[in-house]
Amino acid sequence: MKEETPTLTALLFGPDQKGLVAKTSGWIFACEANILHADQHTDLEEGIFFQRIVWQPRPGTDIERHLEAFHAFIQELGMQAELARSDVLPKVGVLVSKISHCFHDFMLRWKSGEFLCEVPLVISNHADLADEAAAYGVPFHHVPVAAATKAEAEARQIALLQEAGVDFVIMARYMQVLSADFLNTVGCPVINIHHSFLPAFAGAKPYHQAFARGVKLIGATAHYATAVLDDGPIIQQDVARVNHRHAVQDLVRKGRDLEKVVFAQAIRWHLEHRVLAYGNKTVVFD
Repeated sequence: MKEETPTLTALLFGPDQKGLVAKTSGWIFACEANILHADQHTDLEEGIFFQRIVWQPRPGTDIERHLEAFHAFIQELGMQAELARSDVLPKVGVLVSKISHCFHDFMLRWKSGEFLCEVPLVISNHADLADEAAAYGVPFHHVPVAAATKAEAEARQIALLQEAGVDFVIMARYMQVLSADFLNTVGCPVINIHHSFLPAFAGAKPYHQAFARGVKLIGATAHYATAVLDDGPIIQQDVARVNHRHAVQDLVRKGRDLEKVVFAQAIRWHLEHRVLAYGNKTVVFD
């Protein structure tokens, strides 16, 4: 059932200054709206203020004009804002290869209603998961990727994602490195799940690297993809203990459980507009 008056969420950030909490809440109060949740954080070293506010305008409010007015108000304060409304579902594009556990975990959570979003397409560099995507009722696009044709393949992927109007992309163990051109052109955030506790064991075969090093902890990291491999702002991480009795296959098995949970949490926070990325860090309003 569609809400009569949607709730609105703002993620704000900018130079710290006195009175920001009072000013933002005062503006919402002056519009006769009701604040449902508010949280803030200040990076004292960088002097940056962050805030997440959720509010519901009074019935009959023209939502688009209300958001435009709020955005203009925030600009007057020297702040930047990311704004979202609860009656508009984000569209998520899915990139996947052959390894399917994160793909199935995301799709099942979405189908069960845990993730409030639309999934307009799945793109893969292999055809292996075409039938599975069809079973979920989502269009599947096979775009092969080879070294000699990578630029053309990425251009095709970008075209598909933009035609679908996606708001962000998830790499559900998509085993290709996205180029800087892709990330600069696609026009939306990209969330990756990496199967190690970054910054340890970046790159290929991290479980094999961990086994060779004899670590006692393995992990998984969900982060925003950047042009530097496995170096983007981290959204969520978790770890599991291992010991000398665990073979590489055991690390892979334990790690896949971590990957699903960490990836799902990062996607959930992003869908709920709880994550602000700045520099190489994030503020997560959990």
